[in-house]
Amino acid sequence: MTTRSAPLPWRHVTLAVLVVAVWGTNFVVIREALDVLPPMLFATLRFALVALPAIFFLKRPAATWGNLAAYGILIGVGQFGLLYLAMQGHISPGLASLVVQTQVIFTIGLSMLTSGERVRGFQWLAVLLACAGIGLIGLHANGSVTPFGLALVLGAALSWAGGNLVARRNGRINMLAYVVWASPFSLPPLLILSLALEGWPAIAAGLVQAGPGTWAAVLWQSVGNTMFGYALWAWLLARHPAASVSPMALMVPVFGMGASALWLNEPLQPWKLAAAALVLSGLALNFFWPLVAARRTSAGMAAQPSE
Repeated sequence: MTTRSAPLPWRHVTLAVLVVAVWGTNFVVIREALDVLPPMLFATLRFALVALPAIFFLKRPAATWGNLAAYGILIGVGQFGLLYLAMQGHISPGLASLVVQTQVIFTIGLSMLTSGERVRGFQWLAVLLACAGIGLIGLHANGSVTPFGLALVLGAALSWAGGNLVARRNGRINMLAYVVWASPFSLPPLLILSLALEGWPAIAAGLVQAGPGTWAAVLWQSVGNTMFGYALWAWLLARHPAASVSPMALMVPVFGMGASALWLNEPLQPWKLAAAALVLSGLALNFFWPLVAARRTSAGMAAQPSE
């Protein structure tokens, strides 16, 4: 008998779409805040507000201090530090929301290197599709992206993939608590980088010039994007199979590119849409192929006559 995942109730579909809308439109919010705050200072403020005051209300998850530190540095410094730096004039928000999703491809590669997992045929095809999309973006490195910006966002995606593998070692844990307790470890290196790369005058000027809109963007990063997003996503995953919820995340670049086009007038040229189609096709293939194969196997076993 074939087991199928039950469809999500429409209310839960609405909640899932709300989360990915927050995550996707967040790239435009980042771009607006970077007009006032230097990128490393922005990242420092984000993770300071993720940790405080939530760390006093959430129990420390079952993870070692070393594991928490590794995750905090990879995500705080590697993913968001590099992403914010790239988005300060080196890549458009829409393209950033797309390119950073290559973390899925990097996760495959890192899993192969660290645990000896074999890359299967469909995964090679997924990698080729995503790489073709990134290559197309690289060929059009002009007003929307520079080679430096593309390299930075790919570095952010690689750091995100590394964070995924670090978090996976803990098994099933409260991810919201995990992110909150890991965040303090990102603060010292981010602050040091801010002082070294941006300097105290730029830091002081950013803090003085930051108005209500800028602080709202910082809160959107910490409370909206992290606290609300992670908590609601975890709530959905606790009530439905991952196969029913996780594919919704493929809409993050759709919201990211759409919001950037509507809010910042980022043009959606044919090459950009083609690159998005290639990258998203690779991500979708990597996710859906095992599900389809598993269902075919279950259906074939159910069709065999019993002896």
